[in-house]
Amino acid sequence: MVRIAVIYGGQSTEHSISCISAGAIMAHLPSETYEVYPVGITRDGTWVEGSIDPVAGAALPEVAGERELRLSTSPATRGQFTDAATGEVAAEVDVIFPVLHGKFGEDGTIQGLFELSGVPYVGPGVLASACGMDKEFTKKVVAAAGLMVAEGVLLRAGERSDLTAEERDRLGLPVFVKPANGGSSIGVSKVDDWDDLPAAVKLAFANDAKVLVEAALVGDEVEVGVLEYPDGHVEASVPAKLNGTDDSDEGFYGFETKYLEHHVTATIPAPYDDEMCGNLRSLAIRAFRALDCKSLARVDFFVTPYGPVLNEVNTMPGFTPISMYPQVWQGSGLEYSELLDILVTTALERGGR
Repeated sequence: MVRIAVIYGGQSTEHSISCISAGAIMAHLPSETYEVYPVGITRDGTWVEGSIDPVAGAALPEVAGERELRLSTSPATRGQFTDAATGEVAAEVDVIFPVLHGKFGEDGTIQGLFELSGVPYVGPGVLASACGMDKEFTKKVVAAAGLMVAEGVLLRAGERSDLTAEERDRLGLPVFVKPANGGSSIGVSKVDDWDDLPAAVKLAFANDAKVLVEAALVGDEVEVGVLEYPDGHVEASVPAKLNGTDDSDEGFYGFETKYLEHHVTATIPAPYDDEMCGNLRSLAIRAFRALDCKSLARVDFFVTPYGPVLNEVNTMPGFTPISMYPQVWQGSGLEYSELLDILVTTALERGGR
């Protein structure tokens, strides 16, 4: 029996989505193979003994727990969780599945903690997580690898909060304003009138110290899953084409559209010819390799008249029941439980490195 700690919640704006993802994962890990130890991280960063059902019917759940925990940072006691008050061992695990989205969960920080402790974990390492989380560096790295990226302008807090006339002309309208570090479209706005730009920039700066203003891309939104197997080889899923992303009140694939509404559907596999599907899968693996990813990633594109343009790389994609990553692998012939088993087995094979 493999003992696995599923860590969820966290200090990011994606706290509730993490809880939902973790609940789905814990429900689908094969019980004959895995013994699950749930660990929640509250919004203030406290680690607590969690629940096998962290959702408990809530639309936007929160981590709750009374027993505070500590994870050992010594390889001599790798995988050991202790009671923060008494020092007693609460659990010893073989592997960790950090189902954490956003800041302090998907940005390389907690991955560094796992590396120090020597415990195997699911997901990309420190470098890939940090670069994948930061849209500025995602674009720089994948562009250097030859992939097309959206035209954009980076704004930094304390330096500038507006675009020049030349930049406005170059980007055109509409533009998308987004925190450079963030996910689930939190803090993202679509701007159709330059008069609305200051409010959009202010909202994005409320979520990060760097803001990207990007030209809108005309084309289908497409998502591809990438998965590393225990022997080290990497595969890409069939692509998924999103439908109805413009039909919500937000006017784009925003937080409410993703998680609270039901406007968006997906065509899996995407209705493209073999050449385009093969190209998307190849580009997804190239982006995965460029960022030095391991384990998994979801790579998002816009299919434009000029070819696929990379939108972002998500190093811990959502695992909610309606999330695209499990869906594209199901469309590729891999059921949810089998997908989870591959992820955990790959982590164990890789070890604490």
